[in-house]
Amino acid sequence: MKNPTDRSIFQNAWVVPEIESACMRWVEEMGIGPFFINEYPYGTFDEVTYRGETADLSMKVALAQAGNIQIELIEPISPQCAYRDSIPIGKMGFHHMCVWTHDFQSDLQYMENLGYTAANTGKIGNVEFAYFDTRPLMDSMLEVVTYNKNTEGRFADIAAAADNWDGKDPLR
Repeated sequence: MKNPTDRSIFQNAWVVPEIESACMRWVEEMGIGPFFINEYPYGTFDEVTYRGETADLSMKVALAQAGNIQIELIEPISPQCAYRDSIPIGKMGFHHMCVWTHDFQSDLQYMENLGYTAANTGKIGNVEFAYFDTRPLMDSMLEVVTYNKNTEGRFADIAAAADNWDGKDPLR
């Protein structure tokens, strides 16, 4: 089976215990920013599953750009989710890399045929996503998200804000 996933990793993501302080550490110690913070309350996503069962997903997310890689920091609110499968409450750690998909259902089948189950899946609008438990291969998960121009445009705006950033207004 041909795998339609784009192999270009565009994002690395860490789970953090508290979003604002984690962002500020990245700003102060690594010079990365500005971070764009969004909260996703319960009910934001449609068709959410966790380990094959109907679920809900809530989190705070901060995005910034570091060269060619987007940095995502995630403060999970949901106690049962892909984030908590590998990073316990109160801890920080690398969680996943992210790639685009151009055929979500084919990627879902492909990854599961390899034995990498979808820890979480969900949908918002016409964008589907899945966190595959690829820890046996890479000691982290792999997120696959449906490519669309709106999301790519938002990510381009975040990257542009990082270009020649003067350190002001680090949390947006």
